[in-house]
Amino acid sequence: MSSYDASSCQGGKTPPSVSIVRQIVVIGASTGGTDALKTVLSNLPANTPPVMVVQHMPENFTETFASRLNDSCQMRVKEAEHDESLCPGTVYIAPGHSHLLLARGAGHYRCCLSSAEPCNRHRPSVDMLFRSVVAEASCAIVAVLLTGMGRDGADGLLKLRQKGAWTITQDQASCVVYGMPRVADQIGASCESLPIEEVAQGIVRRLPGLSAGNPV
Repeated sequence: MSSYDASSCQGGKTPPSVSIVRQIVVIGASTGGTDALKTVLSNLPANTPPVMVVQHMPENFTETFASRLNDSCQMRVKEAEHDESLCPGTVYIAPGHSHLLLARGAGHYRCCLSSAEPCNRHRPSVDMLFRSVVAEASCAIVAVLLTGMGRDGADGLLKLRQKGAWTITQDQASCVVYGMPRVADQIGASCESLPIEEVAQGIVRRLPGLSAGNPV
């Protein structure tokens, strides 16, 4: 568990007054992911625990993408900044120029932006985020791998499942490209495979006290 200073959450929508983060949600997506993420995130309640997202996207587009999502979601959605504390009710989108990693220090979970070499030919990389969560998180985790080409995120999702996280993949029928989720399913990384319209509900089922699609 980690305590958070509410004063570190400024601007846009105000996250709920929750001082203890008991759970973190992490999501990875690639081809087709912009629409998939909108479907998932717009159906998460305002007081959902912090959500960290890697969407394969050029750096000139991620800030605008986060802003558009913010307009359609109950949660606050923003482009992640280096060394900012994770706050409940907030979605952190990886900038297109950096890996987004989970870091822990001074009693806080934080976003860490890294210019390390691409992983699986991507920066940001889903696997880099997932592996950092395996290394740093001591709270409960829900991890989701959505539509995308290749295998980025599959190995990290397996490591998260082995760590005890609840892991979800988008099902083949609703994927634009059934690549990343397919590999994850094949290697046993997924606890459940869901249509995109049911992914938010799948997340919420693991978050006591929340109701998908309804304001809290």
